[in-house]
Amino acid sequence: MSEPKSLKGPDLRRTDVASVFVSQRYIRSEQEALTVLEQTVAEWSTAPWPAGILSLSCFLSSEKDTVLSYAQCADGDSYQPFARSLRGPAGAGAVEYRPRRSVVPPGASGAPGCVIIATFDVDGAERQDQVMNSLVDVLDVAPAEQPPGMLSANFHTSVDASRVLNYAEWTSVEAHLAFLDSRTRVKTLRASGDIPGIRPIGFRRYHLHRSIDARDVGSAVHSARIS
Repeated sequence: MSEPKSLKGPDLRRTDVASVFVSQRYIRSEQEALTVLEQTVAEWSTAPWPAGILSLSCFLSSEKDTVLSYAQCADGDSYQPFARSLRGPAGAGAVEYRPRRSVVPPGASGAPGCVIIATFDVDGAERQDQVMNSLVDVLDVAPAEQPPGMLSANFHTSVDASRVLNYAEWTSVEAHLAFLDSRTRVKTLRASGDIPGIRPIGFRRYHLHRSIDARDVGSAVHSARIS
């Protein structure tokens, strides 16, 4: 199989994604983190993919101590058997999410300069909807009121109803730092912190290491099956 080409990142607007699997791992050093990322990419690049897997993107945190993988799937049944067939970091455990709601400012375009992954620990599906809808209400406002530099905010809910994840794209690290000192940031903290049963876990800033898309791997990917 030929080497898949690198893309700018996952296409968060595609409509065929039903499940997303996210894995975050703390790593002791930058060199070890880069090794883990390269091993993951190498194994995903050479293994035949089942039809339900659509893309894999790997990220390194700004602190160089955490690696993240984000796999888009057409269903929730293909990923786990495939991941178990892989060895080493490529087969690391992941949390299954459903993509739910997105906020995309009018005119937002271009590749993000950084990605912010923010997560919340919640008490059940009702709380998932509450915190997600509250944050969307804060961010989905008139263009003049939207945070400068935010390209998108994409909310996911875990299938076990214990987590909410926001995958936010920003034009640059500087734009996100400015947001942290803004009134909108204060509003998002109130929106997530004033609801009982919601516990913000925090956020990490990531940079894309590599992205692989099934559409660029070849037809062999779609004919493979994992037993």
